Amino acid sequence: MIMRFLKKIPAGMMVVPMLLGAIINTFLPEVTNIGSFTTAVFTSAGANTAIGIQLFCLGTTLRVRDMGGVVKRGGVLLISKFVIGAAIGIVVGKVFGPTGVLGLSSLAITNSNGSIYLALMNSYGDTVDQAAMPLLAINDGPMLTMIAMGIGGLADIPFMALVAAIGPILVGMILGNIDKDLSDFLAPAGTILLPFVGFCLGAGMNLTNIAKGGAQGILLGLVTCLIGGAFIVLCDRFISRRPGYAGWAVATTAGNAVAVPAVIAEADPSWAQWADVATSQVAASAILTAILVPIITSWWAKKFGCPKFPKDEAQKALFEKH
Repeated sequence: MIMRFLKKIPAGMMVVPMLLGAIINTFLPEVTNIGSFTTAVFTSAGANTAIGIQLFCLGTTLRVRDMGGVVKRGGVLLISKFVIGAAIGIVVGKVFGPTGVLGLSSLAITNSNGSIYLALMNSYGDTVDQAAMPLLAINDGPMLTMIAMGIGGLADIPFMALVAAIGPILVGMILGNIDKDLSDFLAPAGTILLPFVGFCLGAGMNLTNIAKGGAQGILLGLVTCLIGGAFIVLCDRFISRRPGYAGWAVATTAGNAVAVPAVIAEADPSWAQWADVATSQVAASAILTAILVPIITSWWAKKFGCPKFPKDEAQKALFEKH
């Protein structure tokens, strides 16, 4: 009964636990903060560990010989998401300064939720779409935000902070290519961990942050989803020659992006005074896009076609070929 319910909701395996975690953290945080394994598994304390294990396991699925297709398809999504986010963030930072525009700080213009992408690709995509998740997960944490702010001259980011962000993916990919049996054993864990990652990320959110983030947080969510998403979909359709469902699937704000302003402020203390307001804006955007993006992706995939729901025989044949 629970599984049937979750499957009826776009990215339900990720989104429902995330919202449940957010509700508990908002109204009954003492339930999961009793210590020991309960706190480790069911609070944000376990988020980075769960995501790191998920990235490691999914990294084992990346085959060197198959990297061409994965990099081509996932690379377009990753680069387009990075370009539109970096462009908006750098322009806002350069033109309006650290305080941003309409109260929206450039520190808050951030990255995508790879776990929601994976959940959506399990429902609508194919194996190549799913295999692109570790590549796209580079954008889950602070790494590309750090790069964008560094390139734009907005912050001074240490190189090792970038290396640390992709470590689990690289280690997993190396081991998976050395031993396919190890990859076959670990690969399913990437999907199995979705509800745990979702709950942990949700347990780091407080629904009152939508109010704290205010109109700026909602604006950030709409910009991320609608403006950023439209640009990514255009790139997906005209460069990758894909229907665009995967483009919408990355038009989110990552749940763990809530920590990005603090990470940036720690790396470059000159941003410290804007970290708190940016954090509340990112939290509001993460919750809003987690709800909007699965709905839009589901509608788009069924209207314009996807491997699970081809709109005609010609498209079905094209999906089977690629």
